[in-house]
Amino acid sequence: MLTLFSLLTAVPAVLALHLLEPELVLPAFSVLLFVEAAFAVIAARLLHSTDSADDITLWDLAGGFTLIGCAAAVLGEPDQAALFLAEQGDPRPASRP
Repeated sequence: MLTLFSLLTAVPAVLALHLLEPELVLPAFSVLLFVEAAFAVIAARLLHSTDSADDITLWDLAGGFTLIGCAAAVLGEPDQAALFLAEQGDPRPASRP
């Protein structure tokens, strides 16, 4: 399960690095991690695996994805997130310093 979530994180992250503009990578990575955290929570609720202190559970993965997603969102600037969420074809007014 850990390998699956690692691949589901690494492949889109590498694609985002190559396909998106540099200022859009952190917001996209943040959204990706929040979505993966939601999938990990859904899988943890459906599987009801036994809890063991020695094993990494899906709940641990969901918490890790959320923590790293929050860190990526904090490190990115708000206008970068707005640029990521805005449509790419819309003309933007020139910003004034």
